[in-house]
Amino acid sequence: MIFVSHALPVNGDGVSITKDQLWAGLVMKANNALPFVSSMSSCTVIDRISDTVFDREIVLRDEAYTERITLQKPNRVVFTRIAGDVLGTIANEIEGDDDDLRLRFSFALVVSMAKPGSTEEEAYAEGMKADYLKAVESTIAAVRKMAEKTIAAA
Repeated sequence: MIFVSHALPVNGDGVSITKDQLWAGLVMKANNALPFVSSMSSCTVIDRISDTVFDREIVLRDEAYTERITLQKPNRVVFTRIAGDVLGTIANEIEGDDDDLRLRFSFALVVSMAKPGSTEEEAYAEGMKADYLKAVESTIAAVRKMAEKTIAAA
């Protein structure tokens, strides 16, 4: 099993965003991750179970997965892999307040095609960490752009 958890500051340079704006961005990413995750080539919602739970099919690094998404407003989105070669849980969490906002991503995954503790599993973990770090950075950037447009329109 591989486990990674990392938090990035949300505000600093440029337009500051609020928790509510960041939450809206996470909901957008949950529904369509393509603008946020460069290694993902397909993302389709296949079943809306409730207002806060839905399933989606994704293709990530040319591998197909089914994920159950759980929106835990106002600060956590959980992606539970329910089908594919890599199963487990991924979470995006909003931490802090508007003055010290952070976005944490965490994942605990089992890679079926790699022996636990092997160099293959380690390489997969490093690739996942790099992919998710990019996804968190692009999520923050996209939300910042939305906030800039809102300010410009006012």
